[in-house]
Amino acid sequence: MTGAYGLSLTARLRRRWDSFADDRRGAAAVEFALIAAPFFFLIFGLLEVCLIFIMSTVMEHAVGEASRALRTGEAQQAGITQAQFRANVCAELMDLLDCDAGLHIDVRTAANFGATPGGSPLDADGEFDDSGFTFQPGGANDIVTVRVFYEWDLITPFISQPLANMSGNKHLLQTSAVFRTEPYGT
Repeated sequence: MTGAYGLSLTARLRRRWDSFADDRRGAAAVEFALIAAPFFFLIFGLLEVCLIFIMSTVMEHAVGEASRALRTGEAQQAGITQAQFRANVCAELMDLLDCDAGLHIDVRTAANFGATPGGSPLDADGEFDDSGFTFQPGGANDIVTVRVFYEWDLITPFISQPLANMSGNKHLLQTSAVFRTEPYGT
């Protein structure tokens, strides 16, 4: 079966296919489409890790600054409450973290540095359990542990799944300060 130009249907299709295969227009768009998904996956994952690192650093600074009053005995002599200590920590967070939503604080004394609390307050299901948290700022020459936790909502749900260590696509940020209070008072 030949057409108007004397070529068979297969020859015409072959010629069209060769013309299509030789056409290089749009090659860059096709190449970008092939690498776009892994590229954006890498970029958004890197941004998520950077945010977690920055927020952890901000929390470390806030705990260090707020704990200074406990370390020197100023807070104990002023009779600071748990709510006031929480407000001090929140004031140092520079409004980067929502203090009302996911901030948990545990302040307690220990008999020695080896007896300071550690570990994760997450249960087997990835739920946060702060039922054992307390506020014991201690006295002069006491060993005090300040632990602060924040439930960070991950921004990119699918991409950041490997970073989630809590249920609900969250990552638990944690910082601690352990110190011996100064010999304040009489």
